[in-house]
Amino acid sequence: MVTQSASGTGTPGAGPVQAAAVPAARQVTERTARFLPGVAMLVTGIILALAGAGVLVLASHQGHGTAVGLVLLGVLIFIACALALGGLTPVAPGRARVVQLFGRYHGTIRDPGLQWVNPLARRIAVSTRIRNQESAQAKVNDADGNPIEIAAVVVWQVADTASAVYSVDDFTQFVTIQTETAVRHIASSYPYDNRGSGALSLRDNAEEITQKLSAEVAARVAPAGVHIIESRLTRLSYAAEIAQAMLRQQQASAVVGARQRIVEGAVGMVQLALQRLETEGVVTLDEERKATMVSNLLVVLCSEQATQPVVNTGSLY
Repeated sequence: MVTQSASGTGTPGAGPVQAAAVPAARQVTERTARFLPGVAMLVTGIILALAGAGVLVLASHQGHGTAVGLVLLGVLIFIACALALGGLTPVAPGRARVVQLFGRYHGTIRDPGLQWVNPLARRIAVSTRIRNQESAQAKVNDADGNPIEIAAVVVWQVADTASAVYSVDDFTQFVTIQTETAVRHIASSYPYDNRGSGALSLRDNAEEITQKLSAEVAARVAPAGVHIIESRLTRLSYAAEIAQAMLRQQQASAVVGARQRIVEGAVGMVQLALQRLETEGVVTLDEERKATMVSNLLVVLCSEQATQPVVNTGSLY
């Protein structure tokens, strides 16, 4: 008994399933955060640290009243130094930093290098590199109800870091689940083989199926701010329990098609032979001799094995 897959049943030719839209009032889209050059703030922090140390050394050589004032000044300088150095944020190429201050989104830093932001802000690292996502091999029934095994690889990239961080819990896991869901839906919406009907099928229309898969995955992962670059089927085959039966069916179809081509060619050759004999006046054949000649030629042309000629030295009658 074939187990029905957990995916919803689709209809052949169905378009990509639209993912639930995020309400516009809650949608967080990426914008550029305010930041300062980090190298300048690093130099400022070093200068402040040296100045604070110098003030404390100077305070140790002063009287009690002056020393207290210098110590307070040194502490303030060290606090300023900590703020200057605490806001330093390195941004590597292919990565971005989402800046969040007191629970509110304040923008994204994409410029690589050492940058400086509010030291009290939380800086969430998000990779913007291109990734490969290969779905697990799934067993699902195609549109004809035949169990098949299918898997796909999706190339994707984070396009909106704010949506990736705030719209879903884990955008990597979200892409994984939505990719597998889209693969199952596409597999159940089309037959594995069109059997010469001309309809779209998973095996015979790989390019069209790939485009539909890319469109459906893109629609499903759009709320997470993910851009789909490409998707391809990496495995497509009948399930093991029906693979042998389907192989025999394909072999039978191939044999029937080959036989049909052979018969069509043989009939054409017989017609050509009769026309040439009649046109050039080589021999005049009545209907009975024509029938015998056609029968012999068809046997010779359509036989799978080499025929053995029999020489008739007597009369046909």
